[in-house]
Amino acid sequence: MTDYKSIIKAVENAASENGLEDYELYLTTSESIGCETFRDELSEFSSSKGTSVYFRCIKNGKLGYATTQKTDDEEISLLVARGAENALINEKDERAIIYDGKGEYRQVPEVQFTLPSAAKLASIAMDMRNTLYNSDKNIADGTSAGTGAYLSSTFIYNSKGLTLENEVGNANAYMYAVVSDENGESPESAFKGVYKDIDSFDQQEVADYVINKAKRKFGAGNVKTGKYNIIFSRECMAEILSTYRSVFYADSAQKGFSKLGKSLVGTKIASDIVTLTDTPFKEDNPLQISFDGEGYPTMEKNVIENGILKTMLYNLTTAEKDGVESTGNASRGGSGIGTRVYSFFINPGRMNDEELIKFAENGIFVTDMKGFHAGADTVSGDFSIESEGFVIENGVLTRPVRSFTVAGNFFDLLLNIKEISSELEMRSPGFTQIASPAVLIENMSVAGE
Repeated sequence: MTDYKSIIKAVENAASENGLEDYELYLTTSESIGCETFRDELSEFSSSKGTSVYFRCIKNGKLGYATTQKTDDEEISLLVARGAENALINEKDERAIIYDGKGEYRQVPEVQFTLPSAAKLASIAMDMRNTLYNSDKNIADGTSAGTGAYLSSTFIYNSKGLTLENEVGNANAYMYAVVSDENGESPESAFKGVYKDIDSFDQQEVADYVINKAKRKFGAGNVKTGKYNIIFSRECMAEILSTYRSVFYADSAQKGFSKLGKSLVGTKIASDIVTLTDTPFKEDNPLQISFDGEGYPTMEKNVIENGILKTMLYNLTTAEKDGVESTGNASRGGSGIGTRVYSFFINPGRMNDEELIKFAENGIFVTDMKGFHAGADTVSGDFSIESEGFVIENGVLTRPVRSFTVAGNFFDLLLNIKEISSELEMRSPGFTQIASPAVLIENMSVAGE
């Protein structure tokens, strides 16, 4: 248990000695364990425990930073002194805001979580491994299962009298199936994570899912270059949204790295059926938090509502530049404040996946995309991504296809979303979740054979 009272006293004493009036301490602790299988044995076990302490202060109108991984009195005193010294030599023209804590904080569920033992996680991992191998005779090397768990806490204290604390924990598991074709075709693979009740979930159901998903890829052919109706699967649309999330950050817009910005708030930037929400309070996420990296209250907000840009995402500094209130989206790192999202997702539509495929009539259902790091430009919005999926013919998924490239522009894509699936699944719990239902876009460019 971290002795926060002792840390606060050490900070106050050191701040007084260094002539600091405005300062802030941000402290995180984390503990995690995990294991993975390979073939018929446990192949990897990991365990970690750590503390990160970030200090900010203002001295002579300049901002200073310092970090450490220790919390004893001597180290905290040295941390504060380093922060004060950094402020004196900092030549950057950056404004620091130490939040006064006068906002209203929403109460989040109190999570009672104890890290499971390594033996328990190992037992579950091996059970999953056995379920996979017993489910299909063509399971191939590379098939694996894994479990993990973590516990983390966040603490903020500043000179304005703000004191905040949050603690969360969660366990998770996954199955990864590699399946060979009976005719010797190259193996195919599929993955699925499990993020709730890892001691009691239906292992056979998950194993059947990943094995059948891998098998469906066998015999994949090519498609002709042309224009197609494209359905991006939940996973693919979430990947696209994750890649371009920074275009909604006020910081990106203020630096010229996004086509969006305050001037476009209130204007149409997406199809009328698109509502994009950011919230730290999603009910099925066990990792909720009521304050951001600056101690500002977090909140639920629609970034896009019925196609209209409602807000950019702000921390205190970027909000001051635009003359608005923060949205509680400050992130925290060793060198300062940034911007982040929480549970960030496109809201579900009116059709399930099967109905969406039927509505599309003909086209391609894209299930896998790779190379976003090289094939996507977050400033212009352009992307060209190697993809895999299934041909849609007369409203039905038919043959698998691969090695084709889908090209477009993220901002155009938002405007051209024709329909949205009603099926939304958050991919994992965490302080950052990004998800989307499947979406249909008409007449997208595809480069094939």
